[in-house]
Amino acid sequence: MAALAVKSLYKIFGNRGDEAVRRLADGTDRDEAMTGLPGTAAVIDANFEVRPGEIFVVMGLSGSGKSTLLRMLNGLIPPTHGSVEVGGVDITALKPAALRRLRREKLSMVFQHFALMPHRTVAENAGYALEVAGLPRAERREKAMNALRLVGLEKWADSLPRELSGGMKQRVGLARALAAETDVLLMDEAFSALDPLIRREVQDQLLELQSELGKTIVFITHDLNEAMRLGDRIAVMRDGRIVQIGTAEEILTDPANDYVAQFVADVDRTRVLTASSVMERPQSVLDVGAGPRLAARALRETQTSVVYVTGAQKRLLGTVTEDEVSRALRAGSRTLDGYVTTGQVRTVATDTAVADLFTHSAESTHPVAVLDDRDRLAGVIPRITLLAALGNTGSEEGNLAGEPV
Repeated sequence: MAALAVKSLYKIFGNRGDEAVRRLADGTDRDEAMTGLPGTAAVIDANFEVRPGEIFVVMGLSGSGKSTLLRMLNGLIPPTHGSVEVGGVDITALKPAALRRLRREKLSMVFQHFALMPHRTVAENAGYALEVAGLPRAERREKAMNALRLVGLEKWADSLPRELSGGMKQRVGLARALAAETDVLLMDEAFSALDPLIRREVQDQLLELQSELGKTIVFITHDLNEAMRLGDRIAVMRDGRIVQIGTAEEILTDPANDYVAQFVADVDRTRVLTASSVMERPQSVLDVGAGPRLAARALRETQTSVVYVTGAQKRLLGTVTEDEVSRALRAGSRTLDGYVTTGQVRTVATDTAVADLFTHSAESTHPVAVLDDRDRLAGVIPRITLLAALGNTGSEEGNLAGEPV
C-alpha cells in the first residue's frame, strides 16, 4: 500500500468549481478553461503515489500550485474534486474530529519560517504536538529530547528560540515533526529561508536522518538543485498541473516537454547523473575458472587491454591483462586463478555521482568497474565515456539518455 495516494485532485478557488473541473478534465488550457468563470485553478488533475520511506519532492515556480497541493494533503484545504489517501484512509471523507486525530497520528508539518513559539524553550517547542495530543509532561519531555538528539540540539533543550541560529531553528521544527512519530512528514519550502551554506548543512542532516529513520516525506521546493539533491522522485508542476514525475536522472536525461528541458538546462549534470547512467557493458568478462586460452581469445577478438574476472555469484575478483594471460599460458595453467590482479582497476558503486568518478578514472589503468550492491560487475566506464558525460547537453547520445548500452 502506498503511504500517500493522490487521485484526480483539483482545487478551484472561486465559484462554479464543478464547471471548471469539467472543462479542465478534457485537457483544456487553464486560462481558456477559466474564461468566464470566477476564481483560479490552483491544482489540476494531480495523480501520484508516495511510497513508504520515500522522499517525494514537488517542485515548481511560484504560482505553480505546489503549496496548495501540500495543504490538501493534510486537509488544511478541502479539494474541489478528487481524493487524498493516507495509509489507505481517504482524508477528504473524514469529519473534523477524525481528521484532527489522523493529523496527530499520521501527518507532521515542517514550515518555511520555523513557526516556533518564542516564549517556549526548544524542548517545549519540540514537544508541542505531543502536548496537544494530551501526553503527560514526562513523556513529552522524553520524546522531545530523543528528537532533539537526532538533530543534534539536545544541549539547547532549555534555550529559547531567540538564542538559536536560523539553521538551528529549522532543526527544532524538524525535531517537532519527528517527536510526533507520525508516518508522513510534509515539508513546505522548509529550507528556503536559510542561507546557502546553512541550507546545505540542513539538507545533509535530513538525508542522514532519512537513512536512519526511513520516514515518508513530501518536500515542496522551488529550488531545482534542492529537488535533485533530496528527491528519490520529483514531480514538476506548472500552472497547476504535474507535467512530469521521475527520478532526478530521468527528468534530466528525458524531460517530458520543452518546459522541463528548459528548467533543467543549467543543472550540473555531473552532480545528478550517476555511474549507472553512463556505464557501458564490459566487452570481456570471464569466470575465474576459465582457461587462459579463452582469455587470450577474448583479448584478441575484442581488441581490449583487459579481461574482467568474476568468481562465485558473479562477484568481481579483478582483472587479467595480456601479460598475466601469457604467464598463465607458459605455466600451463588451466584456470585464471592465481593470475588475477586487483590494483589495475578502480571500482565504484552504481550510485556514485559522475563528478566523483574523475579521480577514480585518473587513478585506474583501465576503465573503471561499476559494482552493484552485491559486488557484481554491472558495467564499466572508459575515460572517453566520462568525458562525453561532461559535454552532453541533450538526449541525443543513447548512453547518456538512459537508453540500454
